Amino acid sequence: MTTQDHLRGILGTPSPIARDKVIDHIDSYCAEFIEHAPFVVLSTRGEGGEMDLSPRGDPAGFVKIIDERTLAIPDRLGNNRADTFVNLLANPEIGLIFLVPGNRETLRVSGKGLLVRDENLRASMAHKDKVPHLALVVEVKRVMFQCAKCMVRSGLWQPGSWADVSGMSSLAEAIKVHSQLQESVAEIDEVIERSAAERLY
Repeated sequence: MTTQDHLRGILGTPSPIARDKVIDHIDSYCAEFIEHAPFVVLSTRGEGGEMDLSPRGDPAGFVKIIDERTLAIPDRLGNNRADTFVNLLANPEIGLIFLVPGNRETLRVSGKGLLVRDENLRASMAHKDKVPHLALVVEVKRVMFQCAKCMVRSGLWQPGSWADVSGMSSLAEAIKVHSQLQESVAEIDEVIERSAAERLY
C-alpha cells in the first residue's frame, strides 16, 4: 500500500466528528484535561530521522498552561541521556499524548518544542523545593481528543483484565544483558531502586 487512495479504499473516510475535531489552541476542555493529567508521553525525531518516545510523570497538573498556545513541562531528574532534548535541538517538532487515570479518552497535542532556562518559569514548576534545571516549552499547533476505543479494547484501567506479570523478567535483568554489564542483577536492581527512591526531584 503506497497511496492514500488505496488506504481510503479500504478504511473509508472519517466522519465529520473525527475529521473536524482538530483545533489550534488549548481551550477550556483541553486545559481541564491537562490539569488532571499526571502522565504525558513525548514524541520527537532525531537528527537522522529516528523517532523516540519518552514518558513524563508528576502530580496531576505538572504541565503548566502558560496561555492557549503555550505549554511548559519541567525536566525532573533522570538518567541524563536527554534523548528528547537532543532531538529537539535538531528537529523542534514534538507530539504529546496526555493520560488521565480512569479516563477512557486521551488528548493529543503537537507543535514545536523549545528548551529554556527562564528562572521564573522554572521556579513556578518547583516540586518539593526542587527547581527543574530546564523547562520544555511547547508552541501548540494542533490539539485533538482521541476516542475511547483503544482504552476499552486494552482494559488499561481495569485491573481485572491485566495480564499476569509474575513471570516477567526484571528491568535489572534486561539492562544487564542490553548494556553488557559486569555487575550482578542484584547490584543493578539496587541501583535502580535507590534511584527511584532518592532521585525523583
